[in-house]
Amino acid sequence: MNAQTPAHILAVDDDPAIRELLVDYLTEHGLRVTAVESGAEMQRVLQSQLVDLVLLDLRLGREDGMQLARSLREASQVPVIIVTGRMDEADRVMGLELAADDYINKPFSSRELLARIRAVLRRYQLMREAAPAREAERRGYRFDGWELNLRSRRLTAPDGGRVDLSNGEFNLLQALCSAPQRVLSRDQLLDLSRLHGAEVYDRSIDVQILRLRRKIERNPAEPAYICTERGAGYVFSVAVEVLE
Repeated sequence: MNAQTPAHILAVDDDPAIRELLVDYLTEHGLRVTAVESGAEMQRVLQSQLVDLVLLDLRLGREDGMQLARSLREASQVPVIIVTGRMDEADRVMGLELAADDYINKPFSSRELLARIRAVLRRYQLMREAAPAREAERRGYRFDGWELNLRSRRLTAPDGGRVDLSNGEFNLLQALCSAPQRVLSRDQLLDLSRLHGAEVYDRSIDVQILRLRRKIERNPAEPAYICTERGAGYVFSVAVEVLE
C-alpha cells in the first residue's frame, strides 16, 4: 500500500445488501474492496491477492466467524476489524483477545466504519515505516548455531564457515528470521523483504526459498527450518535469538 495504490479491503459478510453497501461506500472513498460471503472465499482471496485489511462479520449464517478469525490470526498478520451485534459483548471481548485490531457494532455508521478502517491502516503504516529503524538497531539473528550478521551481511554456519548469499537470499532470510514460527504468505514475505531493501519479487519467492534451503538445510528435500504450509505460505520453524 502506498500513495498511488489504494488499500485493499477484504469484507466477509453473508448479507448481500451489506456487501453491496461496503463496496459502494468504501470504493467511493478511495479504497479497493473485495466482498465475499464465506470463509472459503476469504481464503481464496488471501492466497491470491495482497490484502491490507480484513473486515470480518462474526455472525455468518453457516460458519463460525470466531473460528475464522482465529485461523486468520494464526496464519496471517493482516489487520482485522471484526463486526458484531450490538449486544454481543462476549464476541467483542473474544475477538479482541484473538488480536483483532478493532471492532464495530451492527448496525454501523458508514462514516464510523471508514474512520476505523483508516485508523487501523494508518497505525500499520506507521509500524511498517518504523520497522527499518528497529531493524537497524539489531546486530543480527542466531538460530540453531547459525548466525546472520545484519551489519556485515554475512551468514555463518554452526561450524564457523561463511555461507555466501545473494542479496535476495540474504534479505529473504532476514525477513524469515524477523518473524519466526509464524506462517507467512508469499505476499507477506514480499512486503517484509521490501522493508529490508531486497530485490525479491513475487514470482521468485519460491525460487529464493529453494536456494536458501540448499544452503542452510541438512536435507533440502525435507526442510527443518523453512517449512511449507500448504495453501498458506512458509514458516521459519526454529527458535530465533535476536542479537542486539
